[in-house]
Amino acid sequence: MGTTNGNTIRELAARLLAMDEAKMPAAEKKLIDRLAKRLAISRDVNLDLEKHSTFGQRLADKVAAIGGSWGFIIAFLVVLFGWMMLNVLVLMSGAFDPYPFILLNLVLSTLAAIQAPIILMSQNRAAVRDRLMATHDYEVNLKSEIEIAALHEKLDQIRTQELATLIGKLEGEVRK
Repeated sequence: MGTTNGNTIRELAARLLAMDEAKMPAAEKKLIDRLAKRLAISRDVNLDLEKHSTFGQRLADKVAAIGGSWGFIIAFLVVLFGWMMLNVLVLMSGAFDPYPFILLNLVLSTLAAIQAPIILMSQNRAAVRDRLMATHDYEVNLKSEIEIAALHEKLDQIRTQELATLIGKLEGEVRK
C-alpha cells in the first residue's frame, strides 16, 4: 500500500483535523506518519513511566500506597493507643511521655511533615501518568477515526467501481 496510501491517509487526516500539515502540531504529525507507515500506536504507558522513574519516585509511590491504606491506619491507631496506655496505665510514675503526650505530638508532627510532601510527589506522578494516558488515548482514538474514515473512502471507491461495472454491463445488454 506504499506512498499513495500514505498520501491518502495524510490528506484524510488533514481533512479530519481541519488543518494543513504546516500548522499541524508535532504530536499529530508523528501520529499520521506512524499511521501512514502502518506502525502501531498502542503502547503500555505505565511501562514507559516505570522505565524512566527514579528511585525516589518509586519510593514515594510505595510510601503513598502504604500510608493511604487501611492496614496503615489500623496499625497506626494501635500504636497510638498502645503509646498512651503504656504511659498512662503501665508506667504511671516513670512514664517516658506523660500526659499530655508532648513527645507523641512531636512524633506525629514529624511524621505528618515528612509524609505529606511524599504523598504529594506520588500524586504529581499520578497526574503525569493520567496526562500521558489521556494523550495516548487521544492518539489511539484519532488513529481509529482516521482508519475508519479511510475504510469508508475505500468502500465508497469500491461501490463506485461496482456501480460503473454494473452500468457498463446494463448498457452493453441494452445495446444488444
